[in-house]
Amino acid sequence: MRMPLSWLGDYVDITLPISELAERMTLAGLEVAAIEEIGSEWDREKLFVGKIVEVRPHPNADRLTIAVVEYGAEQPMAVVTGAPNIRVGDKGQRVPFATTGARLIDGHAEELRYMTLKPTKIRGVRSEGMVCSEKELGISDDHEGIMILEDDAPIGVPLQDYMGDTIVELDLTPNLARCFSIVGVAREVAALTQQEVRLGDWPQLAKKAGTASTPWVELEIADPELCPRYSAALVRDVQIGPSPPWMQRRLSLAGMRPINNIVDITNYVMLEWGQPLHAFDYDLLRDRDGKTPPSALPIIIVRRAGPGERMVTLDGVMRSLTEDTLLITDGGGPVAIAGVMGGLESEVTHGTTNILIESANFNYISVRRTSQALKLPSEAASRFGRGVPPELTMIAVERSARLMEELAGGTVEEGYADAYPVKPETKVVDLTPQEVERILGIALETEQIVNILESLEFDCQVEEEVIHAIVPHYRLDVSIPSDLIEEVARVYGYDRLPTTLMKDELPPQQRDYSLEGEERIRDILVGCGLTEAITYSLSNLEAFAKLDPGVEEPSPADYIRISNPLTTEREYMRRTLMSSLLETVRDNLRYTDRVTLFEIGRVYLPQRGEQLPDEPRRLGIAMTGPRTRRSWLIDQPGYEDFYDLKGVVETLLDRLGLTERSFTPAEHPTFRPGGCATLKVADVEIGVFGEVDPKVRQSFELPAQPVTLLELDLEELLSQVEPVRYLQPVSRFPAISQDMSLIVDEDVPAQQVEGLIWVAGGELLEEVTLFDVYRGEPTPAGKKSLAYSLTYRHAERTLTDREVAKVHTRIAGRLEKEIGAKLRE
Repeated sequence: MRMPLSWLGDYVDITLPISELAERMTLAGLEVAAIEEIGSEWDREKLFVGKIVEVRPHPNADRLTIAVVEYGAEQPMAVVTGAPNIRVGDKGQRVPFATTGARLIDGHAEELRYMTLKPTKIRGVRSEGMVCSEKELGISDDHEGIMILEDDAPIGVPLQDYMGDTIVELDLTPNLARCFSIVGVAREVAALTQQEVRLGDWPQLAKKAGTASTPWVELEIADPELCPRYSAALVRDVQIGPSPPWMQRRLSLAGMRPINNIVDITNYVMLEWGQPLHAFDYDLLRDRDGKTPPSALPIIIVRRAGPGERMVTLDGVMRSLTEDTLLITDGGGPVAIAGVMGGLESEVTHGTTNILIESANFNYISVRRTSQALKLPSEAASRFGRGVPPELTMIAVERSARLMEELAGGTVEEGYADAYPVKPETKVVDLTPQEVERILGIALETEQIVNILESLEFDCQVEEEVIHAIVPHYRLDVSIPSDLIEEVARVYGYDRLPTTLMKDELPPQQRDYSLEGEERIRDILVGCGLTEAITYSLSNLEAFAKLDPGVEEPSPADYIRISNPLTTEREYMRRTLMSSLLETVRDNLRYTDRVTLFEIGRVYLPQRGEQLPDEPRRLGIAMTGPRTRRSWLIDQPGYEDFYDLKGVVETLLDRLGLTERSFTPAEHPTFRPGGCATLKVADVEIGVFGEVDPKVRQSFELPAQPVTLLELDLEELLSQVEPVRYLQPVSRFPAISQDMSLIVDEDVPAQQVEGLIWVAGGELLEEVTLFDVYRGEPTPAGKKSLAYSLTYRHAERTLTDREVAKVHTRIAGRLEKEIGAKLRE
């Protein structure tokens, strides 16, 4: 939010330097993101308030004029300009005037570029100065004409003295909805600097109420829950035109583009008080029979949209509305989307003479959802979406009506229309000094607390040290004692609160071995080169069906459906991580050729007879792409395959200390036949992994290359991990390695061979590694050759070759006996 300090000064005295004020506001929660000095770069000797005393045509150009400007020097100066809005006027038009040597922004450049003004000839006429636009002065991007100043602007005064200002840009959090206005910030500044806020009699209008039926309009609220209050005023015989320079300048400094006096007034009051307004062309509003004034009494109905209802908004777009959209309608149909944008049919144009001002209060959730659903953000929706108090409607409608009377020549119709079916109850919150001390750690007197709260416009009454604080109508964020304590801390100063150590000892915390194990798994997988992904817990039946080519559509009964999905793409809770991981792989392959991901997340399994699902944790891994980058050493690195994924799994299990594991060939609809295995740890099956079936790969729009996938039951995996792992010291005695090459039947798994080696090897066997698999001559048909490296070591002495040979022979004998293995010659 951009806040001109001169505007803020209308309501509260600024007694501190801007840097100190910004620091206090930031410490109180109103973060000052930036401070911009308007006019600090203007040269006091070269930029002045000027007066147009003569305008004559350029002799050599139809679109240029020659303006004679008085600016305090002995002689006026003639300049050539193409501005369409330059004229002498009754009192002499006042304009910003720059003399030779002034440094200005180049108004014709798209990017920010400065220029130094020099004397020049334009179509044969010498020009030694410039009348400036807002863009050339750095106020806004408007370069359509020169900037017009007030008629009473003092001629010859340095422009910096007359127009210089400071813009404070606030980065406000959603809980500070009350501060999205000049008045709201003024209240905060007054409390922080012990000043009085000047609001005149305007706050008294918050208690004012009108009637729903007037001689000029009838109001009807069909859904009070979404529209607690709707107020309106009628201003007749307005003259549409530019708003005065002071209002245009304030709007520009606040970041809004001036349009005309009616629209500018509604925006001005919104920025001033925080209440969004809308102006209708009164003569275009209809009664229940579709007739318009003056022969009919228009009606305003606030209701939800009907099935298939549509309307054209002010931006010229036809909008399809849902039944959750709140509408402002007349007797003929929609005229505005409540709190978001007005309709084109009742738009104020240059021919408008009678204005109906809408000042309403809408449910913030309804406005926020409508704005998001229609992808239609607006300043009004931004404010309504944070919460606006209903008491503001009468203040804003009367303030805007008076301004239209003053600046547009209108006449305010007697009385105000006001439908107020749902009035909020007055909130009273009790607080004691003891509670303040307990939370903040400082002992404040009751009087101190009351003074702070009253500076924030809380009406306080003290009864036996209990402070009964009546909450102001605009403080929607205050409802409990802790809210009041926060207010005390903000005004007292967070920086003044003493640093206090905890009085009690922290209780001993019980370690969560499951959480520690989960974090350990993350570290291991990241060390393997994988990247953690967090995918949506919600998906759709179509995505789940892609995992099984044999199923056209899974049964909805097997999944948990949420009752209020935002989109049909996120309607059902997942039973597996596989589909979301494959979708993530697909999306990432658009930017890189190698993707290796893992995810630790929950799945949601329906439980018979239970309303809530079971939510076990799962570990998922997806890998695809080249094993490494091409280089002079490796021309064709090959793709990640089943065995690369198996290697990652083995590394994970080794690091977790799980040596008792086995891999068993399996069949699974998601994986390629012959490329799938289940993992068992201590004879407990904990998951499945493999290479994705080509049909599944194609359904997820993945490229024609191997894609491997894994899903493990994380709860079961962690249950096998010992909470405390005991490490063995490194032996100081040497190891002896010997190779063993075996001929076995083709259908004998290498895992079975390795298990027999471990059993027969006994305590001296330290490591078994399969380093070669061979098929072909001279190996007989139906056989294969498996070559292992066996490592032996004794924990307390050096082994002899004879001892190793004895164990080696025992292993070979056991293998021959159990599976008919022969040593390869």
